[in-house]
Amino acid sequence: MHVSMTPMDSFERLLKSYDYSYPDSAVALEPAVPRDAARLLVLEPRRGVVGEDTFRNLPRYLPPRSLVVLNETKVIPARLTVTKETGGQARLLYVRDLPGRGRFEALCDRPLTPGSRVRVGSTWIHIESVEQGRYTMRLSARGTVLDLCRRHGAMPLPPYLKKTPLREAAIRAKYQTVFARRTGSVAAPTASLHITPRLLRALRAAGHEIAFVTLHVNLGTFLPLKPEQVAQGRLHEEHYEIPVKTAAAIRRAKAAGRPVVAVGTTVVRALESAATGRGLRRDGATRLFIRPGYRFRVVDGLITNFHVPRSSLLMLVAALVGRERLLRAYRYAVRRGFRLFSFGDGMLIRR
Repeated sequence: MHVSMTPMDSFERLLKSYDYSYPDSAVALEPAVPRDAARLLVLEPRRGVVGEDTFRNLPRYLPPRSLVVLNETKVIPARLTVTKETGGQARLLYVRDLPGRGRFEALCDRPLTPGSRVRVGSTWIHIESVEQGRYTMRLSARGTVLDLCRRHGAMPLPPYLKKTPLREAAIRAKYQTVFARRTGSVAAPTASLHITPRLLRALRAAGHEIAFVTLHVNLGTFLPLKPEQVAQGRLHEEHYEIPVKTAAAIRRAKAAGRPVVAVGTTVVRALESAATGRGLRRDGATRLFIRPGYRFRVVDGLITNFHVPRSSLLMLVAALVGRERLLRAYRYAVRRGFRLFSFGDGMLIRR
């Protein structure tokens, strides 16, 4: 008897093809010290794993005269513990600003009633409305929600880091790149957490060029994939900016046949979203879903951390190196004791 496959069956089959196993002990709960002491796996699409080292020696593994592109977004301490009028507490996660003075969108771990208010320190926040679990809120006082987050917020670590031994002050320092400059993310561009001022100097001394973009990472990076995202080929929306200087550096590199190496999937998404037949758009919003079959227009290589199973980030990396070869590399990394996820080790993919 023939049994037809439903769209949900196809979705589950796709996710299962991006699954892999690892012990709980493989999840890094704090970063390497110093940052560039993190381990580096070197991978090539046609050969698989070709080397192991540390990030401190990254310059020697890059193709000659690479253009290395980094994301200079800065993470907001976006989790706020609030007190309700009843005296109970709840936790907000700031998502984005909205039009109008002091208005913003947030998620909450407890139901809140439109028309009520909550308090952070001496500041009251009015609950205006809720739709599909997202709250529209408004500050009662002057100032911005970002100021409120800086004074009272906590860094929005992903769920697998809930057992980190780090205190908030250490998290604010370590879950932030050394070159973070433009505030706007609720998650760090984690591949760049390995980069130190010493490593930046070494890259330049070895003949590599450094450039920066901005892509503000939003909540969607933490959320499981949905069937409609796969069906439509579109992900959560994120905003990016490509400076004039960076666009010019990319044009020069491409004209000279020099490789463009993205540090992190956020940089890949920014550059590939900005690509047009006539150059790079300066800024925009992207819902680009990169997965196997995608033809890269800008990026030639990638430095990235190890990503959670069944994720869009894993699919993006597979688009560069191939799903089967990538999963073999992940199994190799787990056997060799590489540390996984945001505070873990990373890999260089040389195309």
